[in-house]
Amino acid sequence: MGNNTQEIITAQSVFRIGTVYSVDGREVKIKVDKKKNSSHLFFKGELIKNISVGGYIKIIKGFTPIIGKVESESIYQESLSEKSIYSSKENDIDRILIVQLLGYLETKKYNRGIKELPLIDNECYLLSNEEFELIHNFVTDIDDLPLRIGTLSSDSFIPISLGVKSLFTSHIGIFGNTGSGKSYTLAKLYRQLFEAYKDYPKFKLNSKFLFFDFNGEYSGKNTIVSGKKIYTLSTRKEIDKIPMSNDDLLNIDLLSIFANATEKTQRPFISRCIKLAKSIKDDVDHFKNILKKNVIEVLCMSDKQKANLILDYFEQILPPKYDENGLEISLRDGISYNDSQNVFYLGKWGAPYQKFPDTSQERNRDYQYAKSTTLYKQVDSFEYSNNFIEDFIKIMYLRLIRDVLDNRAINEHIAPAIGKLKAIEDDIQKIFSFNGNPNFWSNNNIVIINLNDVNTEFKKLIPMLLANKLYKEHKMDHGHKLSYLNIIIDEAHNILSYQSNRESETWKDYRLEVFEEIIKEGRKYGVFMTIASQRPSDISSTIVSQLHNYFIHRLVNEHDINMVNTAISYLDKVSIESLPILSTGVCVIAGQLAEMPIVVQIDKIENEFKPHNETIDISSLWTNLESN
Repeated sequence: MGNNTQEIITAQSVFRIGTVYSVDGREVKIKVDKKKNSSHLFFKGELIKNISVGGYIKIIKGFTPIIGKVESESIYQESLSEKSIYSSKENDIDRILIVQLLGYLETKKYNRGIKELPLIDNECYLLSNEEFELIHNFVTDIDDLPLRIGTLSSDSFIPISLGVKSLFTSHIGIFGNTGSGKSYTLAKLYRQLFEAYKDYPKFKLNSKFLFFDFNGEYSGKNTIVSGKKIYTLSTRKEIDKIPMSNDDLLNIDLLSIFANATEKTQRPFISRCIKLAKSIKDDVDHFKNILKKNVIEVLCMSDKQKANLILDYFEQILPPKYDENGLEISLRDGISYNDSQNVFYLGKWGAPYQKFPDTSQERNRDYQYAKSTTLYKQVDSFEYSNNFIEDFIKIMYLRLIRDVLDNRAINEHIAPAIGKLKAIEDDIQKIFSFNGNPNFWSNNNIVIINLNDVNTEFKKLIPMLLANKLYKEHKMDHGHKLSYLNIIIDEAHNILSYQSNRESETWKDYRLEVFEEIIKEGRKYGVFMTIASQRPSDISSTIVSQLHNYFIHRLVNEHDINMVNTAISYLDKVSIESLPILSTGVCVIAGQLAEMPIVVQIDKIENEFKPHNETIDISSLWTNLESN
């Protein structure tokens, strides 16, 4: 018993650092004992690293150990008396440690937050190994599954594991400059998750993961995990297509964005087009009947300018007509206009097409004249195509014909919106497949959308469209069954930036609103987001501030560091100041899952599962004597 008591007293003597010198809110100053100014301490035949900036300290107040982190240190005074001339210099220095309080230990558990503040002259100690492990234990729920992701950067013998529940039921932000390892960290997190749950049938049944891959880093056959569904998209050629239903695109917001529609004129017009499309649906005969009635009405009108404008619309809708020699026949063949009488007539000397007469006999006669024209007969050749946008553009022309006849629309106001849709028609056809019964997941729960060969405009459109569609579907199903959806966006500044000169304010606002709603409301419906970016300052501050957990790699740009510092309340001064000098693969983890910020070296991934983002080896490229 005596030996144990003596051992405890010795340990306390060795581990004691000093006493509290001042308390100013969370900031505490500690005066270090003069005998504890060396870099290491000696205990039981082993060297123990002494306290320094970035280290953790324990302040004893009664029965409550308060935990703090050393942010800086300074010299209080230096004695240069004659008595100290021959003494060790380190014993003449009064060190003052500036410590930020982080939490406290209670019943062998570390808790973040301040329960009580220390008092002047409270004793301060180094942490024991057991206490050090407690504050670095991030799996506190006994039912949670730990996933090892790396080791403590300052001590490679201390593994760091994160709980599945605390990490993946949260929004995650991964930030870092190019080459800092952020994509590697993203891949490591999900590689560990997929490996841990690969043998659980309900994992595949009740969870879905959607990766937006802007640079093709995760689209390799085995990258992160094997057996996933990969959509390799291109606006240059047809490769893979995303299956969609027509109703997915019959959306006023989406079509207005596609068409760059103005708010007061073009958007209401598109809304009327959607109503017409839904009323017609796939009934091509209904479409033809409307078109035939409009042909008759136009050929019986006296306004030549308006009539010719509408005839142009008919030519946009109807397929071309050819004679027996394969030569194209004008749809206006046989139609002429008499300027003196302000009427159309059939042939050179044919009977005129007048306005609809009052008597039914004359009306039937004029109808027969109209029905005998090439234009009217060609309506019977009209068929829907397999291209949804092409068919919708024809419905837009059909709607425009009626609006112009009713003096409800002016061509100059509406034509630009139709023209914009026609300009991107081919791109939409290369990206989307409208087959009526879309099976986007294809019996997989992990899908990669490879956007590497997609133009800039569609790199913004596709993630917004898919994320919005899947979120709304998941939200509607939430009341019937519990399921999990995780949307992962690498290079997130491509679509979550609020600074863009290539798009209208309306389109930019809508795009951000889609993702802001997901990140603000998604958690209650089982929808989560993981975003990775090299420029956090470019991302909407609303989105960054709503993230729960952060993995921050090397950041050099001042704006990026300020954004991170402002958005993340969990970061301390030491962590912020270390960001520009972090090594590749090292990151600061902070957030709800970590009771305090820690610096972690991320473990390596097996070569076949690595993301394809390694920096080119120019030495090998330039010095290799072999040539093709």
